[in-house]
Amino acid sequence: MNPVTQQTRPRTFEQTLLSARRTMLMSEILKISMDSFRASKTRFMLTALGMVIGTASVILVVTIGMTGKQYVLELLEKIGTNQVEVEYAGGGASPTERARYNDYLTTEDERAVERQVPGIMYSSPVLEMHNRLTFPGGMQKDTTVLGVSPQYQDIRNLVVIDGRFFDDIDSSTDAPVAVVNYPFAKDRYGSYDAAVNQTFEILGLPFTIVGVFKESVSDFGQSEITDDTVLIPYPVARRFTGTDRVNQIYFSMQNMGEVPDAKQQILDAIKSDGRHRSNSVYHAQTLTELLTTAAEISDALTAVLVLVAAVTLAVGGVGIMNIMLANVRSRIREIGIRKALGATYREIKLQFLTEAVLISLTGGVVGSVLGLTLPFSIRIFTDYAFPFSWWSVLAALTAAVTVGVVFGTVPATRAAQMDPVESLKYE
Repeated sequence: MNPVTQQTRPRTFEQTLLSARRTMLMSEILKISMDSFRASKTRFMLTALGMVIGTASVILVVTIGMTGKQYVLELLEKIGTNQVEVEYAGGGASPTERARYNDYLTTEDERAVERQVPGIMYSSPVLEMHNRLTFPGGMQKDTTVLGVSPQYQDIRNLVVIDGRFFDDIDSSTDAPVAVVNYPFAKDRYGSYDAAVNQTFEILGLPFTIVGVFKESVSDFGQSEITDDTVLIPYPVARRFTGTDRVNQIYFSMQNMGEVPDAKQQILDAIKSDGRHRSNSVYHAQTLTELLTTAAEISDALTAVLVLVAAVTLAVGGVGIMNIMLANVRSRIREIGIRKALGATYREIKLQFLTEAVLISLTGGVVGSVLGLTLPFSIRIFTDYAFPFSWWSVLAALTAAVTVGVVFGTVPATRAAQMDPVESLKYE
């Protein structure tokens, strides 16, 4: 006999035997699984309920996290993400030298920056004073007076709720006009509209209130503006000090992308031309770092909440495993009959594993639909663009399938390992 024929026959027999062991198609396994679900609809729905809650929780948690992140970033952007604030931080090698030699910023620094740094839209010095205001009738009040330029309104995103903000003409003519904060107007005059055209004196110089302002968003007391703040033109405030020094200088760039480079360029321009000592220190602050930090904190909190929501998926997986174990126990004779008819270990295991995955995936799909209902409903019925992420849906469905595989393996393995003879004798 030909040796080649002798080698081919065993190989052909092995392939035929392997094919016989894998005669059951995936479509047949799915059909059997669906028949099992139809026979026990209530048990199927109750088992899938845990996955419905788990996947919906994951999507809603991600949506809530994205909403919180969007809200915080919008608040920070209202404060002014394009602005750069520069202030004097001290100078000298020792505390005594830092106290003795003051090298404050001046309006000449502001002009130098405007000449040397491209992309600046607005700039304003800030001269902070703490004065006692005298009102008609002799009443006095200690308050914060800031000397600023008209562009300060645009840089700080101030909202004039009544009257007007002082303009370039007021500044160039040293007009004694003032704009007061909303809490100041309400406390002193009862309402913001009653404050307009009222007068007060600063060191004997009469001022007329031309407008009432408020910040577009609260900065939680981190700025120079307080509840009792009064804004006056910088040239008028300079008359009280007699010097060009200022506490801060604000610059506003054309877009947020220019802020990181402009920050260093502004510091270089301030130290140029020998206007300040070499050991003087100036700090430039922006909101770019704060925006990045806020986004990172929001993402971290969202990740923690997602992990908490994932516990629900794990609980749902435990429920699937327990139900599938009970399902295997109630179908022992069926398993024995199928094995007696030639069902292999692989087919039995794949059947019960498929049932577990289908339960988990069905619950994941229903949960995803429920989880998306809230953001889509708000988008449809309100003007607020509630954010949502399709990645959260994909992650939730992937987690549901994974839970089905992980927690369905034990029942499927137990069913596949049953002895057919013992199974047929089971009552």
